[in-house]
Amino acid sequence: MSSKTRRNFTDEFKAETVALLESSDRPLWQLSQELGIEQSVLRT
Repeated sequence: MSSKTRRNFTDEFKAETVALLESSDRPLWQLSQELGIEQSVLRT
């Protein structure tokens, strides 16, 4: 049985990511791809 390790993001990373998403013309899928994270991480 394999299990994935849950990644933890700092509060600073979260705040900067939200600010980038709000100020950018890039779609959610593109920004998440550039950051190397799943889209669902940015949706929650």
